[in-house]
Amino acid sequence: MDDTELEALRYPVGRLDTKQSLTAAEREALLGELVSLPGRVKQAVAELSEEQLDTPYRPDGWTVRQVVHHLPDSHMNGYVRFKWAATEDDPLIRTYDQAGWGELEDARSAPISHSLDLLEAVHTRWVGWLRTLEEADWARTYQHPKLGSVTLDMTLQLYGWHGNHHLAHITGLKERMGWTT
Repeated sequence: MDDTELEALRYPVGRLDTKQSLTAAEREALLGELVSLPGRVKQAVAELSEEQLDTPYRPDGWTVRQVVHHLPDSHMNGYVRFKWAATEDDPLIRTYDQAGWGELEDARSAPISHSLDLLEAVHTRWVGWLRTLEEADWARTYQHPKLGSVTLDMTLQLYGWHGNHHLAHITGLKERMGWTT
């Protein structure tokens, strides 16, 4: 597999490209993506066997099961980042070892139903709250240890992209393997 093919498997929806601020319409479109993500993920994995769930989406990549467990892990962190920025003045946030979390036993073997339920619960509460923010709130920031100052508008773009990115890992694998119906 050449570098171009591997890049396409790693970033099936392209690499993240964010803007400092969004329009209300752009924001609402991303909130819609977050609202629909749990159902889209649930639908994508609904008919997969245990063997299929334990298939990596690319060489040296996570399995479908690990991707499903990663989504609520990541999005819970996103939810907390939004809360910190909404309640503190430019707080320094913590990162986490995503790869390490993905290798923990729960990510490698737990039933995906646990994470599908968790993803739905987090997104329901998260988006419900985000829709109450005022225009000025979206310019609030936090300090990321590697990225520097990040606005809530940028963070919304990140998590909208992130959900679609991992969903495309799953759906792309299904298409390549002929698992689609």
